[in-house]
Amino acid sequence: MPYDTHALKVAEQILAENAPEADRTGRFPWAGINAVHESGLLSSTVAARHGGDGSTLYEAAEILASLGRGDPSVALISAMTIFSHLAQAQRAFWPEELYHRLLAEGKKRPLLLNAARVEPELGSPARGGLPATLARRTANGWSITGRKMFVTGAHGLTHFLVWAHTDETSPRVGTFVVPNGLPGIHVIESWNSLGMRATGSHDVEYTDVEIPLENVLDLVDPSVAQQDNRGHAAITLALTSIYLGVAEAAQAAFIRFAHERVPANLGHPIARTERIVTLSGEIDLLISGAREIIFDALRTGLTNPERLIRARLIAGRQLRDAVQIAVRGLGNPGLGADLGLERHFRDIQAVLVHAPQEDTCISILGRAAYDRWNQEEAAATRHPAKLSILKTG
Repeated sequence: MPYDTHALKVAEQILAENAPEADRTGRFPWAGINAVHESGLLSSTVAARHGGDGSTLYEAAEILASLGRGDPSVALISAMTIFSHLAQAQRAFWPEELYHRLLAEGKKRPLLLNAARVEPELGSPARGGLPATLARRTANGWSITGRKMFVTGAHGLTHFLVWAHTDETSPRVGTFVVPNGLPGIHVIESWNSLGMRATGSHDVEYTDVEIPLENVLDLVDPSVAQQDNRGHAAITLALTSIYLGVAEAAQAAFIRFAHERVPANLGHPIARTERIVTLSGEIDLLISGAREIIFDALRTGLTNPERLIRARLIAGRQLRDAVQIAVRGLGNPGLGADLGLERHFRDIQAVLVHAPQEDTCISILGRAAYDRWNQEEAAATRHPAKLSILKTG
């Protein structure tokens, strides 16, 4: 296994210890991020050719499930960098010198990358459309102007990966690598969410932000710049493992409370009652089933986008339902902040919010079902079945 399992467990524990305070304040979760960095997990998917461990998407999902048990906000911020390195390992699209500089920087402090794609007018690129953010060519490079929404980890990122169009005669669309802290960058503290509070997924405004000419990835014609929701199905499924971790943390909190709670009129832990045993079984069915669905699909279904999308939806719905059962089953204690279930319940609501959203995924599956039916009908027309009819006298 490329990553250090002991270091992962230690990081998970540090995240869990700091998660309640990070959730309460909504401030950037530096304690957790530093723990992930010091464990080497932020760079776990850096390719072996670049001196990294070369962890796979499956292994990245294992890492994120563990981090999600500790603090899903830290896990989500970390995932953006982990996935960026994985994408570079699979297809070298970063300028070599720029990528090596970033890797060197990542040895000294947490290197945090994230794509800034969603815009106020456009909404999510998963639903189609092109960015209004402008990359204007200058004498020394590019000048970036525009506003982005839901930029996870905005305050702590080292680099924004800003999706923008150029001002060229024939405009192109690409991702521009914008170091944080440059003049013209303004983080607008707009994030006030039910859950995942410490992600700090604020709006960011860029006003004439100057970057070098080489800080651009994949400049392409707008006709091929649309987001490929089917192509990203494996990544979005792996992202769901963060919420698997949330649900597993909720399950552990439920079971711990059940064993520690001893009502005076009962004389023994409520864990022994048939009602709690049954609830525990229902929760485990949903959560352990979701784990099997996620990792089986990541192990054997990477070439089947529809299978990956189905796995994400089924697992996500099961995880959400499982945490709700845990909270409802414990009544008032489940709603209190001390036990932690209330925080897990709020965090799990985001499981299917990430692009492509649930309705978009359902539409993809619906169209795929139509396509299969059309193919079957066409095949039946080309090769009609020959049936012998038995005549009875």
